[in-house]
Amino acid sequence: MPTVLLVDDEPAITDNLAPFLGRAGFDVTVARDGEAALALVAATPPDLLVLDVLLPGLDGRAVLRRVRQEHGALPVILLTQVGESTERAMALEEGADDYLNKPFDPQELVARIRAVLRRGQGGEGPSLTGAQRLRSGRVVLDRASQRVHRDGDEVVLTPRATVLLGYFMTHPDELLSRERLLEAVWGWTYQSSARAVDTRVAELRRVLEDDAAHPELITTVPGLGYRFSGAVERA
Repeated sequence: MPTVLLVDDEPAITDNLAPFLGRAGFDVTVARDGEAALALVAATPPDLLVLDVLLPGLDGRAVLRRVRQEHGALPVILLTQVGESTERAMALEEGADDYLNKPFDPQELVARIRAVLRRGQGGEGPSLTGAQRLRSGRVVLDRASQRVHRDGDEVVLTPRATVLLGYFMTHPDELLSRERLLEAVWGWTYQSSARAVDTRVAELRRVLEDDAAHPELITTVPGLGYRFSGAVERA
């Protein structure tokens, strides 16, 4: 039974969410603040950390940075009420495996947890989120500088397309719906349609694919969304 540490200071959330996760097949421990969470992680590292960003004292992003420094590839899913896409991008760059905005469907959280744990099988999934540089074939993404290279040469992408590429590369071989990409990269409150995702995907394909009309890296799953089909490794 995978172990999950749920960190949130709102009893209304933990009192309902912890039993729900338990019924979904997870062994759940609850912490109310960042210091308590770090102590529990140090004593008995869980298989995955579900971490609220807005915590008293040491906030969730500070906890995330400490976890990455001290516990490497421990998978982390962030929860927040902040809808700004810049906040989401910064959190993902700092090493979050995924990002879910409150209020959320508990079933969606269960799906995200299972997806992150699947990516971790074989020891290569969650470690991607802690890497500053990612490689897929001839494409290299430097997440710290937000620069992308193909065949050794830097390519020009819009900032949004670069963040989208980072999300794709840290979720390889996972089906990503347009709605999920809008939420993660643009922000839950972003007033746009799925066309915004399609436009940025087209930009990535024009720059990174050998043949944009027949993509091999970012493939379309008809009626469902996109999948990053290239193998990804730390560079």
